[in-house]
Amino acid sequence: MRTRRGVYYSKVEICKLKRRRDIAGEEEIIIRKRSRTSSATAGNFEFFNGLPDDLIVSILCKLSSTAGSPSDFISALLTCRRLRGLGLHRVVLSKASPKSLAVKAKNWSESSHRFLKQCADAGNIEACYTLGLIRFYCLQNRGSGASLMAKAAISSHAPALYALALIQFNGSGGTKNGKDLRAGVALCARAAFLGHIDAVRELGHCLQDGYGVRQNIIEGRRFLIQANARELASVFSSATSPPHSLRPWLTWQSHHRHVVGSRCSLLSDFGCTVPPPEAHPATRFLAEWFELRGGVPGQGLRLCSHAGCSRPETRRHEFRRCSVCGTVNYCSRACQALDWKLRHKVECAPMERWIDDDGHGEGDGEMAGVEEDNDAVVVS
Repeated sequence: MRTRRGVYYSKVEICKLKRRRDIAGEEEIIIRKRSRTSSATAGNFEFFNGLPDDLIVSILCKLSSTAGSPSDFISALLTCRRLRGLGLHRVVLSKASPKSLAVKAKNWSESSHRFLKQCADAGNIEACYTLGLIRFYCLQNRGSGASLMAKAAISSHAPALYALALIQFNGSGGTKNGKDLRAGVALCARAAFLGHIDAVRELGHCLQDGYGVRQNIIEGRRFLIQANARELASVFSSATSPPHSLRPWLTWQSHHRHVVGSRCSLLSDFGCTVPPPEAHPATRFLAEWFELRGGVPGQGLRLCSHAGCSRPETRRHEFRRCSVCGTVNYCSRACQALDWKLRHKVECAPMERWIDDDGHGEGDGEMAGVEEDNDAVVVS
């Protein structure tokens, strides 16, 4: 037998003597030989050491792709030196799931940064998007972060395409004159084609407002309705929400009343409320990162007021404020529409004039109020 190191175990022949008498009554000796591995030569041999590397890599690929948290995957690598070495194989890291890459902001360290970098170098597009978002907004390494997100976008990663679209819309990481609305619309359209719900909603508002694209109110409203329909379809198709468990929170309201809470906002346009979708691990990292720093991304900078976004400004007055009250600001029209139906509708109060902390008025622009419609939420 050959070991993992390529060494053969020596065999020892054991002879057994057995005596019996034949028919004539004469004694007959039978010699039986049996081969056995010498324990002295094999040493402390374990069955695990005899498994081929390809089999263990295949098992670790399955583990990394189904892990529910980073600890589920990392704890297996800490078992022994062999698992630690094979667990960092490019094939294993390229299969890592988003949940196995969901690093907590409070646990961020150089080792977690290095782990995400290894996954990104192995071709894991989720790691490219997550690390790109962290570098761009948290570590303020704009060039490297945008490059990683672009690498994921080339592989048709919808969240990365949408993130790059918002960067183009706001001119993030540059000046106000660095905005490229047409590029933002093109990236948003690509993400919408891949089924990204927020991108579909943002594209609908762009079409309605003529923002970066020729105005088409009817087509924009169609995209907004499609975003609502996809949102509802994603709830029913969710593997964690079987049909019988939808009844406590999926309700039809004959009178379209707005209820402030943690439910999804735009579906209330049709009298139907559902819980909000689960946030991407990278989005949760952004929220935790700036929450640990008091909710302030920098001096004079603000976070997007939509609770499910947490994107920060990269320069002063990058995001646009509500033109009615001036107390909230949003990175996109989609975030404004979501937050309006979810929370801001009951809080918004007109003010004669609002000013910034430095005594100036509006920033890059104002967002007007949101008008209700039976079919869609329209940003005017």
